[in-house]
Amino acid sequence: MVQHIISTLITYLLILLGVAFFTLLERKALGYFQIRKGPNKVGIIGIPQPLADALKLFVKEWVMPLSSNYLPFILTPTTMLILALSLWQLFPSFMTSSYMTLGMLLFLCISSLAVYTTLMAGWSSNSKYALLGAIRAMAQTISYEVTMTLIILFYLFLSMKMDLVTIRLINQSMPTAMLLLPLTIMWTAVILAETNRAPFDFAEGESELVSGFNVEYGGAGFAFLFMAEYSNILMMSLITSCLMTGTLTAAIPVAVMFLWARATLPRYRYDLLMAMAWKSFLPVSLTILTCLTPLLFL
Repeated sequence: MVQHIISTLITYLLILLGVAFFTLLERKALGYFQIRKGPNKVGIIGIPQPLADALKLFVKEWVMPLSSNYLPFILTPTTMLILALSLWQLFPSFMTSSYMTLGMLLFLCISSLAVYTTLMAGWSSNSKYALLGAIRAMAQTISYEVTMTLIILFYLFLSMKMDLVTIRLINQSMPTAMLLLPLTIMWTAVILAETNRAPFDFAEGESELVSGFNVEYGGAGFAFLFMAEYSNILMMSLITSCLMTGTLTAAIPVAVMFLWARATLPRYRYDLLMAMAWKSFLPVSLTILTCLTPLLFL
């Protein structure tokens, strides 16, 4: 029991450290994509920059709007970070002492709960920009979670397991990424929309919403929201690598794809995004699941 607690704490610490340096990778990548240098002033070629940013955010005063709902406003960033970190209990390591036989079910449950924290962040701020961004994020996430669940179900039917460790082991011998290329392309768009990343970053549309649902947060509150978002990106990259290839190193190019999409693609139109979810992705994924899945049992 003590070993499990220590292992969990070390895992969380390493994930937060990984999130910090993933933000550095993003800033460096965006810099070179735009033919400029990224952070390069702090330390050697800017490597300690995330630590300096974290120190700045946690030292800053946490200013709260007078009209905000105090308790939900304070608790929401912490809750969002806790939910994001709890997903890493599913890390598919062969060295782990306990496997979660229904790990993917836990993943779907926790990722669904993240919608409520986003809505709570926007509502408790008592700001029209924050509320509008939260409503956008909620509608977007719910829409794409339906398609995401159907695609996950298809890959789960291939392995007949819900344990990530077993799924990873099966896919190592038979990668499923190229089995159905349209499904892989849909999955790529779904994980971008699920994590509210460009070109589907409507919850944080700076051009019209200033900064979206987190506009009233600063200091440690903003840092918690920031860490939760990037932790979810890394987790989705890990889930993708397990479902598609079974190789954990495949999570690295998937994570880089998130950065590449942000640097390359313009922001999509919101009504087209919702139409793509309900009129394109949902019918196609439902058809694939209902038509191809019975063939697996023949």
